[in-house]
Amino acid sequence: MRYNLRHLTQYSYPQPVANSYNLACLTPRQLTYQQVEQTHLDVEPYPSEVQQRLDYFGNTQHFIHLQSPHLQLAVTANSIVTVHSRDNVLKIQDGASLSELQQHMASQHDMTTLQARLCQQSSQLIPLLPQARALLSPLLAEDINILQLAQALNQLIFKEFQYDPEFSTILTPLSEVIKHQRGVCQDFAHLAISCLRSMGIPARYVSGYLETRPPEGQPRLVGADASHAWFAVFDPTLGWIDFDPTNNLLADEQHITLAFGRDYADVVPLKGLLQGSGEHTLTVAVDVAPVSG
Repeated sequence: MRYNLRHLTQYSYPQPVANSYNLACLTPRQLTYQQVEQTHLDVEPYPSEVQQRLDYFGNTQHFIHLQSPHLQLAVTANSIVTVHSRDNVLKIQDGASLSELQQHMASQHDMTTLQARLCQQSSQLIPLLPQARALLSPLLAEDINILQLAQALNQLIFKEFQYDPEFSTILTPLSEVIKHQRGVCQDFAHLAISCLRSMGIPARYVSGYLETRPPEGQPRLVGADASHAWFAVFDPTLGWIDFDPTNNLLADEQHITLAFGRDYADVVPLKGLLQGSGEHTLTVAVDVAPVSG
């Protein structure tokens, strides 16, 4: 599938602000199953400085500095991306056992394994909660491999937790998500990761987009799409395999990968500091449009 992506983040301020320092993580990943044909970041008003770098996980980040007073900041990422099938369903039965994973993690020191070790530990937004381990424990079986376990967890979260965009914010503790059994895609990804890490299984947070289709006969609404999030599990032989608990899917052609890290805090689309009033109005508009041909 080929997509035209547009992600607008706009801040409006009641009074002029100056010396706005921002960090954007809005450039899609170049991956074996995903080719980024074009990508460009537009900033209005014109920035004093823009610098690009790769973070530890290989995500592209842009440092943006606006020195002059301004009432509005708009950052728009435009990209054309082609996503190929990953055939992840066929890989599930070939996953490593928990003991094979443990042996690999203890004996190997390559960069991929070192990054995976970071995704075994608690992180800023993902504590290793007893409640999370208790959620995973009933799914354990003697002959289940780590990918089958992740798939069973994916299904459990989909069935037992209610998608509720009114329930949580970025500040809602994971313990509250478990207690009330509701949240959004970000919460469900964090929950799955906490469950898996509690067993020593490396799991990372993935930010991106999901192609959405309007009801039959209805036009696509530009800007009506939204960012999406899911999780991935590290297998010593197969690499990282992605699961979408919000939809009980294995990520495939309809999932466009933006960035990945330990949790949402590593891949915030746009964050920053400014000199002036802390009050602002935030507008986010995302459009994921399939491109024919």
